[in-house]
Amino acid sequence: MEYLDKIIITVIAEDSVLYESPYWGQHGISFYLEAFKDKIKSNILVDVAQNSQALLYNMKLLSIDPCSIDAIVLTHCHYDHTQGVVEILRAIGKKDLPIIAHPDIFRLNFITSPYLRHVGIMSGDSKKMIEENGGTLYLTDESFTIMPGLITTGEVFRQTNFEEVGIPLKTISNENKIVEDIMKDDISVVASLKDQGMIVITGCSHAGIVNILKHSSKLLGLKKFRAILGGFHLIEASRDRIDKTVEALSLLDIDFISAGHCTGFEAQVALYEKFKNKFLPLHTGLKFIYEN
Repeated sequence: MEYLDKIIITVIAEDSVLYESPYWGQHGISFYLEAFKDKIKSNILVDVAQNSQALLYNMKLLSIDPCSIDAIVLTHCHYDHTQGVVEILRAIGKKDLPIIAHPDIFRLNFITSPYLRHVGIMSGDSKKMIEENGGTLYLTDESFTIMPGLITTGEVFRQTNFEEVGIPLKTISNENKIVEDIMKDDISVVASLKDQGMIVITGCSHAGIVNILKHSSKLLGLKKFRAILGGFHLIEASRDRIDKTVEALSLLDIDFISAGHCTGFEAQVALYEKFKNKFLPLHTGLKFIYEN
């Protein structure tokens, strides 16, 4: 079993900013990870939100140099996590920069209510455009090791009976049929520290946050979660689903949760009521430091 020595996680894009905050908020999410092991440091960008100008502005305020980024993880196809990735690649200015994602990420992904709208990766961030601007795509449905102690979940096994995608998404199958899109491409990032446990960073948790945590636990053979950070996509969930999610989370060994973006106010309140000071709403500019 491999562990990191230390990880620093900075929220550089999120839907909310605090009172008198200098940061720009946007609908989306992006994390900057600084991972340390055996005197080696790797800087990973997890998602790019949807507005590259706002993302780069916040990075400047946070003294994060885009050129420091060593790899990008795209947690799923949606525009509020992927739009502007080509602009970010141009700002990074490197060749062969790893872009890690699920192989289905470039599929058509759309909603029909209240009107027809494509919500997946936009044409300006196509596979061709990414590759022409320095990105090298690592597309796999398996867990991927970014560095020892830092992995992606790969495609998450769905095992709960109350979790769902959270939004009525559709795609077109290889047989040219319109089908429900169950978001197989929804992946998360997991860091493990020997004396801390797992730190799970999610995008939207379309696979279900409880599914993601159980999958991560089985993948690494660990039970303790030091922190869960990201979006839980409960914003349009029924009260029954919210209650079942919070209860299931309370049965796991979790030290701390910071959820925002698509989590929704009602779910955040429910999480706070259950976890008290072990819960914090996610917002732009937050920094988390974990080390052995």
